[in-house]
Amino acid sequence: KQTSAYEIMPSLGGLEMCIRDRSSNGGEIMTTASVKTNPELLAHLLRRAGFGATPREMDLYSQMEYDDIVDSLMDFSEEDVIPDDMINRFHKDQSDFRSANGAGANWVYRMVMTKTPLREKMCLFWHRVFATASTKLITSRPIINQIAMFRKHGVGTFDNLLLELSKDPAMIMWLDNQDNHGSNINENFGREILELFAMGVGNYTEDDIKETARAFTGWRVVNPEYMSIKMRNNTVRPYGYISWQYEYDEDDHDHGEKTILGETGNWNGEDAVRIICSNKATAEYLARHLYHFFVADELPVPQWPHEEPRDPQAIKVMTDAYFANGHSIEAMLEAIFKSDFFKEESAMYARIKSPAEMVVGAMRLAGPIKIPSQEIYYAQGVCSNMGQGLLRPPSVEGWQGGDEWINTGTYVERINFATRILNDPNKQGIKDILGRIRNVDSNSHVTADDLVNRCLDVLGPISVSIGTEAGLKTYASKFGDLSWDTESKLSEFEDAALAVIRLIVCTQEYQTV
Repeated sequence: KQTSAYEIMPSLGGLEMCIRDRSSNGGEIMTTASVKTNPELLAHLLRRAGFGATPREMDLYSQMEYDDIVDSLMDFSEEDVIPDDMINRFHKDQSDFRSANGAGANWVYRMVMTKTPLREKMCLFWHRVFATASTKLITSRPIINQIAMFRKHGVGTFDNLLLELSKDPAMIMWLDNQDNHGSNINENFGREILELFAMGVGNYTEDDIKETARAFTGWRVVNPEYMSIKMRNNTVRPYGYISWQYEYDEDDHDHGEKTILGETGNWNGEDAVRIICSNKATAEYLARHLYHFFVADELPVPQWPHEEPRDPQAIKVMTDAYFANGHSIEAMLEAIFKSDFFKEESAMYARIKSPAEMVVGAMRLAGPIKIPSQEIYYAQGVCSNMGQGLLRPPSVEGWQGGDEWINTGTYVERINFATRILNDPNKQGIKDILGRIRNVDSNSHVTADDLVNRCLDVLGPISVSIGTEAGLKTYASKFGDLSWDTESKLSEFEDAALAVIRLIVCTQEYQTV
C-alpha cells in the first residue's frame, strides 16, 4: 500500500511528521511539525477504539504519547449528556422505545454524539456476543435497558458482566429462563451461557449444560405469567410498553447438589458464573472475540472449535491480562491497544467495517446531529439494509461479521449512505473538512492530484493502494486546477472536493477499519 501525504521520519527529538507538497511542479516543499504519535497509527487506533477520527480528534491526540491516548480513550468516568427533553419533544418513539426503528435511531444518536466512543463500541461488541432481539420480546425497551447495562458494566470484570446478563430481563425472556423451574428445568440459557457467551463448543459436556441450568432455576422476571400477557397486549400505556424486572424465586430454585465443570456443591447462578469465569477456556474464548472485533477478522464463530486462532500469541497476551487483573475486560482492552500485534502494519485495514461502524463513522465526520433529525432514522434503517439491524440480531449467534458484511447489495447501500451523508457543505463537519483541505498551505489554489492527497489525509489519513490512488487522481483530473479566491471559484472547489470525497468513501479501503 502507498502511504498518504504524511510520511513519518525518526529524529533525535522524537518523531517528526514530514508533509510533502506534491502539488509543486515535480518538486516537493517539506516542512516538519513535531508530533508524538504516528498519524497512521493514531488513525488506526481511533478506528478500532471508536468509530474513526474526526480531524479535530486527530489534532487533539497527535500531540499526546500513544499510551496516554489509549489511557484517555479508556477513561469512562464521564457520562454522556443526552438531551432527553428534546428527544421526547420531537421523537416520541425514541422515548417510549416501543418500536425498533425509534430505539435503533436513539442508539445511533448516542454512538454519533458520545464523548466516549470506546464505551459505545463495547456496547456494540456485547450486543454482538450476547445477541438479544426485540423481534421475540415485542418491544425494544428491554433491549435498550440491556444496552444501558453494557454501558455501565461492559468494561468491568467478566464475572460481574455475566452475572448482570443472567439477571437481565431481556436475556431471561429471550432464552426462556422464566420457564426454568426447580421441578422442570429449561436448558436454553444454561446451554448458551456455555456455548456462545463464555466458553465455546468443546469445553463442556451435556451434563454441564443441565447442571448449569439447574443453578439458574428461579432466576426470572417478576410475575412472569401476568407480565407475558401484558407484553402481548398491544396497548400503549402512559410510558410505553411494560418493562420487566428481575427477581429471584427461592421456592422455585433447585437446592440440590450440582457438578459444574468438575466442581461440586449446592450451586446457585452466582456460583456457576464464578466457576465458568475461572476456566482458562473462558478467557481464551473471550480473547478470541475481542481479537475478532478489535484486531482482525477471524473465522466465523462456529468454526472456532475446529480451527486455531489467527494469532495464538495475541490470545495468550489477552488471556494473561485476564487472569492477572481479576478477569478485567478493561485490562484485556489495554493489552490489545498497547500491544505490538495491534500496532503492526498487517493489523491495519484488516477488518471489514460492520454496518454500524460504517454508518456512525460517516455521521461523526459530517458533524453533530441536531434534534429533530430524520437522518438517524435513515441511518438505523440503512444498518438493517446492510445486514446489521440494531437491536434485531438474526439469532442468538449474533452476526458473524467479516466477509458476510459485504455483497453486491450491501456494498451499494454503503456507497449510497456515505455519499449522501458526506455531501452537504453546510454541515459543521463537512465545513471543517473543506476548510482543512484549503488551508494546508498559504496558497489559494490546488492541483487535481494534490486535492486527492489532501482529501485522503483529512479523512483519515487513509492509506490506499497505488491502483486506487491512480483511479482517484484520474477522476479528479477532470476538475483541473482549482482555486477559491472568488465566491464562484470557491463553489467550484467545494463541488470538486465533495465529489472526490464521495468517490473515496466508495473505495474498498474505506470499507475496512
